Amino acid sequence: MASYSGRGVHGQVVHHLGARIVGGRIAEGDTLDIGALGAELDVSLTVMREALKVLAGKGLIDARQKRGTFVRERVHWNLLDADVIHWRMETGDAGQLLRELADVRSIVEPAAAHRAALHRTDADLAALQAALDAMRQAHAESSGAAEADAAFHRALLAATGNEMLQRMDMLLEPGLRERDRMVHAHGDADDPVPSHRAVLDAVRDQDPTRAELAMLDLLAKANADHDHLTHTRDAAPRSGA
Repeated sequence: MASYSGRGVHGQVVHHLGARIVGGRIAEGDTLDIGALGAELDVSLTVMREALKVLAGKGLIDARQKRGTFVRERVHWNLLDADVIHWRMETGDAGQLLRELADVRSIVEPAAAHRAALHRTDADLAALQAALDAMRQAHAESSGAAEADAAFHRALLAATGNEMLQRMDMLLEPGLRERDRMVHAHGDADDPVPSHRAVLDAVRDQDPTRAELAMLDLLAKANADHDHLTHTRDAAPRSGA
């Protein structure tokens, strides 16, 4: 799901309120005082109403006669929305989100690699190679890693030849991008190129078993990067400690 691209005051209000809701500062079931929030944020009621429409589209809020505008229960939130994922990451729910992402990837991507080895075309191989080249350059320059990684996994899903599997990028990519930004921003993640090259080589050789095993190895390395980052962050001295 694409993130909301609104800029200026409108976009700021969407992201400010969305983060407060997802982070629990505005709790499930709470009724929003739109006038008070508008005054707090120093924006007009028109801006507030437009921002609330965006949040309603993400399943975070709803409005009812006699009740007003209120925060919906979490079960109704669009947890696959890129903004909701980002707000979870920045408001303290990163660990749980990344564990859930790892579970989903472990189910989907090894099977996708297996199928891609059976059904890939020359165009698929070219897309995978281009993404791998971009990943190599991004690692060397310490920039653009998240986009290059997302492009590789998007190309792998496309290489399955299954349109429904291909659209799994809508589920995986927002979380994958956030995960990559966090890991690569830390600066000491392993070079991702060899593990991705192993997947590509197996897909190119039309070896589904090796492709599946290579993807499992790739995911194990990704989980190790995350575990290392979590340990390092938790062990770091805190201000005032």
